[in-house]
Amino acid sequence: MTSDPPPTDDSDVSTPDTATATPSTAPATADTSPEQDADELVEELERRRSLRGPAAVAVLLIGVTFSAFQMWLAAHGFIFQLSLPLVGEVSLGSLQSLQVNSLHVTFALLLTFLLFPATQGDGALSRRLSRIVPALETRFGETNPVTRGARGVRGGVRWLLLDPDRDRVTPIDVVLMVVAALSSLYMLTEFDEIQQLRALGLDGGRTTSEVYLDAWRTIAEFVPYLDLEFVVKAVAALDIPFAESSYAFVLGALGVLLVLEATRRTLGVYLMGIVGMFIVYARYGFLIPRDAPLIGVLGQIQQTAWSDVVQNLWYNTANGVFGVPVRVSVQFIYIFILFGAFLEMSGAGRWFIDLAYSATGRRKGGPAKASILASGFMGTISGSSIANTVTTGAFTIPLMKRTGYRAEFAGGVEASASSGGQILPPVMGAAAFLIVEFIGVPFADVIVAATVPALVFFFGVWVMVHLEASRAGIGGVDASELVTLRSHLRRGWFYLLPIGLLLYYLIGARLTVARSAWFTLVAIAALIALVAAYNDRTQWPLLGTIAGLAAVEFVSYLVAGTTVVGALTGASGAGMAPAAAAAAVVGELGWIVLAVSFFTLLARPHADAPLLDYDDQVDEATETATGTLGRPQLADNRAVGYFSFVVRSMEAGARTATPVVIAVAAAGVIPGVISTTGLGPNLTTLILNVAGGSLVLLLLITAISSIILGMGMPTTVTYIILVALLGPAIAAFEVPLLAAHLFILYFGVIADITPPVAVAAYAASGVAKSDPFQTGIEAFSLSLNKVIVPFAFVLVPGIVMLRRIPGVDPDADQVYRVVGFSDVLDLGYFVPEVLIPIVGVFLGVIALGATVIGFLYTDVSRFERALFALAALLLMAPGLLFNSVESLLGLVEMNVGFGTIVLDLALRTVGGVLFGALALANRRRSGSGAEPTEQTEPGASEA
Repeated sequence: MTSDPPPTDDSDVSTPDTATATPSTAPATADTSPEQDADELVEELERRRSLRGPAAVAVLLIGVTFSAFQMWLAAHGFIFQLSLPLVGEVSLGSLQSLQVNSLHVTFALLLTFLLFPATQGDGALSRRLSRIVPALETRFGETNPVTRGARGVRGGVRWLLLDPDRDRVTPIDVVLMVVAALSSLYMLTEFDEIQQLRALGLDGGRTTSEVYLDAWRTIAEFVPYLDLEFVVKAVAALDIPFAESSYAFVLGALGVLLVLEATRRTLGVYLMGIVGMFIVYARYGFLIPRDAPLIGVLGQIQQTAWSDVVQNLWYNTANGVFGVPVRVSVQFIYIFILFGAFLEMSGAGRWFIDLAYSATGRRKGGPAKASILASGFMGTISGSSIANTVTTGAFTIPLMKRTGYRAEFAGGVEASASSGGQILPPVMGAAAFLIVEFIGVPFADVIVAATVPALVFFFGVWVMVHLEASRAGIGGVDASELVTLRSHLRRGWFYLLPIGLLLYYLIGARLTVARSAWFTLVAIAALIALVAAYNDRTQWPLLGTIAGLAAVEFVSYLVAGTTVVGALTGASGAGMAPAAAAAAVVGELGWIVLAVSFFTLLARPHADAPLLDYDDQVDEATETATGTLGRPQLADNRAVGYFSFVVRSMEAGARTATPVVIAVAAAGVIPGVISTTGLGPNLTTLILNVAGGSLVLLLLITAISSIILGMGMPTTVTYIILVALLGPAIAAFEVPLLAAHLFILYFGVIADITPPVAVAAYAASGVAKSDPFQTGIEAFSLSLNKVIVPFAFVLVPGIVMLRRIPGVDPDADQVYRVVGFSDVLDLGYFVPEVLIPIVGVFLGVIALGATVIGFLYTDVSRFERALFALAALLLMAPGLLFNSVESLLGLVEMNVGFGTIVLDLALRTVGGVLFGALALANRRRSGSGAEPTEQTEPGASEA
């Protein structure tokens, strides 16, 4: 698909390397495209390797296998069997949950050790060690044996560990991959033994030396000249470490250590250190004095042996590495990441960006507004704030700068909007799927609850960029430089179908998350095949064949109750009713379209595909593969191109999922330790005592903890940790569980744009060539409504469309439910508890925008800013005020109950009147040309 692009400023797009980037439709003289620069910047930020040759092939094979494995699980579950014509059902076996989870993590470990180097030699320790050889040369001379020996050791260590250029797999990586594979192999082949050990303890299993000798005996069956007696003596003489330890214990301990190392490589030392401390605590926490102030509660656990710690963390699906977070990754997270990868590789990402420009580019501040829309669209593809920022920002940030926005503001807009992708339905961040599992609600309920806060957030950023454009006199883009919205939709409307189907499956058909994602994935593959095969010459034969096969299938179901293939092979039975037959054909329509379209591609491999423009990564992969095979002419073959699209999507999905899988595996250790040590109840009591019985204070503790933890780890990990630590304490206040978990999720996302470690903002500054810290300040300021809104919906659940079930016991499993149509008709409830709070929140973000930007219709003075801020707080979360006062009075034993809906409405009314009066006065002053009574200092309005 080709379309007129948004205009760009060729001089503005850059990465930390010195490459210059221009949009894909820029003049041909450009050396690189924005997509290429974005990929390079993401690799730089995530410190990934850029591999070639056999290592790249290994990544491809493992990644495709990983994705194929997950696709099978989504389609068929844990049972592996095939239905073959004339043969019938062919059973290949089945797997248990622990085995599936183990394979899932093992794939991620293998990719981690391939994609992420152990060290580049640029750390503090490496720098210190590098000074040893020069010091020895100075002291003893270059030819001294000591110096030569040290130089040899240095060379060996570099060969073994270092990858300074991030372009080679080191020997230590290969060793770690072998150990990871052995651990998974043990799960697959010795599961009966594992089940016994889970009941009896790991110390009752075979020793390492016994397993080693058993392996040699197996080898001896195929090597008749092998002297087993010699092997036994050699094993005894070598004195192998842990030879008499349980083999299951050794593999489990190594597995946990591998997860920690993978965590260090992908997510940094911060998370690895936290998880490591929890593991040490599980073993030695009992040594903490029980009478110590505050922390004494942490010592109230039983002494646990290392074997029990490893058993609970490695051979357990309820807690530990393979606990709930990894189970959610297996069932939900990976398949949705794969959905996003297929959508992105199809070219949908660039189309969505162009769609945003077509819709808003001509308006005041159009480029910034397009950035907000594009980031929201891309949020349906990528759940990563960094990837979203860099991918979208490569196009949007240069244009924002060209039209007059400051570099820091442009980067802040992109980072702020991109961080919202994780809270925007229908495809939210991975943490949203964890919410489904942790509190047991349908994903459709999470979508409904998250919709209003997400819209409020993006509306708030939209208001601020509009006010900044008005203040700075920034207009839109000339219409001649943009494609019209109608023509753009006409050429790429099909990209909207997968998202529509996903919403239908989740909300309309109420299918499970995994099934919804699987059916949508099949639809994407079939849709792109159809578009690839579609042109003026093939349209009628293509569509006619699809319709004909669908009709034949319908008749077969109607008469024989099975498919045409089933009927021809004698598997027919009783016919179906017309409605049931039609439903069966609709379920197979994706496969029919896929088959017909692919055969059309094979029949006409060089025909034109006017509506399809794959992502640049697909074209590059096709050219590389055909060139390596010595058949470069195949790069123009559409069937080869489609095959490359599928393979590249599967590999990209695996690459994207790898850090997420490692994150949830590591984070699962923390709730595992809390559960197995029995720390949970005591920790809840401690937190409630610190909060002093105040919900507002507890929410503040949660918010601050989320931001601090989120500065060094992904949102998913922050969510898991805080749900384990603070979730029970929040639930003690009878807060709706869904609202409480969304609260934690929101503040985990805020950490991505909160200085000093604002990873999304720093990624945007790399594109904008702006000051990273100031870009982070701008991003946080633009996202201030994301700070207030979570407090608002916890205190007033109607904002997230939750209603307390009348007459239900507070201790019941379900105290709140999603608002339904009958609730909307109940005006006595809906107006004061849902409609007015939602309207108040939207008005509040306008007042907040005037506070942050310092402009509404004209400049706003400092005093007026303070009043606008007060109006924003009263409109958005008046409960913060009276709950805080109630808590303060409670400290002096004055128990006053302020939490009434009447007081909430009264304060919102005061806020509305105050905002209206300020806005009216500001508008009158703008019309008269008068200056504000207290002038804002230069630059203050740009905060």
